[in-house]
Amino acid sequence: MPKRTPPKVSLETPFGPDVDLDREVRRDQQGRRITRAYADRVIAAARKPGRPALAEGGPSPAIAFRLPSELRRRVEALATKEGKTVSQLAREALESRLEAS
Repeated sequence: MPKRTPPKVSLETPFGPDVDLDREVRRDQQGRRITRAYADRVIAAARKPGRPALAEGGPSPAIAFRLPSELRRRVEALATKEGKTVSQLAREALESRLEAS
């Protein structure tokens, strides 16, 4: 049997009622029942591309820079220890430096 090519899905792709969630019990990986409201929340979240903006009114500007491997290793270890991302630590360091000047 030939492989079926999956349909192209975009942010504008309409989603239809393939399953009657009022009559059929479907559960997610954590065992929670999937209701229409649950499905609508998942679809809405999936249609929002990228990470949430840090500021209101649009996308957050990004800054890229290079650093030595050892410094990268140390910052990744600190981020893991503190339960933060490398980006969070970098923002904190820049804010601290700007406040000090």
